[in-house]
Amino acid sequence: MPGSIVVGTQWGDEGKGRVVDIVAKECTFVVRYQGGHNAGHTLVVNGETFSLQLIPSGVLYDHVTPVIGNGVVVDPYVLLAEIDSLESKGVDCSRLRVSPQAHLVLPYHQIADELAEASRGDAKLGTTKRGIGPAYSDKASRVGIRVEDLLDPVHLRERLHAALIDRNALFRGLYDHEGVDADELADELISTIAPRVEPYIDDTIGILHEALHAGQRVLFEGAQATFLDVDHGTYPFVTSSNPIAGFALVGSGIGPGAVDQVIGIAKAYLTRVGAGPFVTELHDEIGDYLVEVGREFGTNTGRRRRTGWFDAVMARQANRLNACTEIALTKLDVLDQLESIKICVAYEVDGRRYEHPPHLRQLHDRATPVYAELPGWQCDLSGVTERADLPREAVDYIHFLERQMEVPIRYVCVGPGREQYLRFAA
Repeated sequence: MPGSIVVGTQWGDEGKGRVVDIVAKECTFVVRYQGGHNAGHTLVVNGETFSLQLIPSGVLYDHVTPVIGNGVVVDPYVLLAEIDSLESKGVDCSRLRVSPQAHLVLPYHQIADELAEASRGDAKLGTTKRGIGPAYSDKASRVGIRVEDLLDPVHLRERLHAALIDRNALFRGLYDHEGVDADELADELISTIAPRVEPYIDDTIGILHEALHAGQRVLFEGAQATFLDVDHGTYPFVTSSNPIAGFALVGSGIGPGAVDQVIGIAKAYLTRVGAGPFVTELHDEIGDYLVEVGREFGTNTGRRRRTGWFDAVMARQANRLNACTEIALTKLDVLDQLESIKICVAYEVDGRRYEHPPHLRQLHDRATPVYAELPGWQCDLSGVTERADLPREAVDYIHFLERQMEVPIRYVCVGPGREQYLRFAA
């Protein structure tokens, strides 16, 4: 069946929304399968910038039905604000469908996130403090509130009281915080939020299965990326869910046989936000250049991203974890003015060379990069839309990355605009 997954292969901010926007041309449904509004996609269409947090990028196409799957945690306030913002720009959101099994991010989750992060001092995890982790924690603890609970006022009130017993005890006993009134929150959700969210709630699992069986192309997109995965990322500096391709099945309610394409998104250099290991990180003028030219500041948080050279060791591991069938390389144009470009081809730890990340964290923490160096092209790629027009040095760089990643690069993005890309591999 014709299912495609788009997955970030680094620490996020690779430009997944940008690539989803390209691929969605050929799709009928675009499905968000995990994460929350702690990740953002920025798209530029006809000179207008759209910043999306929860609604799948495919909403910008009239023929696409955007779906928020059961694996997502949804802040209903943010969702409605995003709908209002898009509709104010002429984007029709009436096609949006939201899984009733998706869990809600509510104000007390954000309070918990902020208080916990503040209490960590120098050991902060770098959370966005949007309440995502506490919402997933409630889901695992079976005290979470789901989207479908908005349709049952009595049940919703009961669930909120149950969820806030432990939360409020923690707020008051550990953080000296007054806590949250369950009835006040229930009243607000019932009167203000539920009536506006209800039209979008639907049987997303049934809708997607019908589409797949009919041969319609369905695209699944996650938030964050492979090395922020709670199981496979640089733990504990990770997100609270599983961005890897395998979770697209769980977070959307489909089986493995539905997917025949996995598109890995890789930025032509490397960035990450917040704390955590970063083997190729740059603390020099090249790092500053990448921040400035690449505009490396968080879509939601505005935080300055850390920058470094492309890490092929991570890329190979990402391919292992996601079984990528192809790669979309983004932001190649950011490297335009560099005289030479480095690629990390291996790690070295205590004199031993590693082609894949060491299996133990303490080894990874001591890793140093082994670099290959290629000449830059030192010309403007932003207007290139055909492979034949790429300078030889840029083609050599892309081919080198293909060999290192062991996956063909199909798309190359050379700017933020919708049309600023080219097909590299057939």
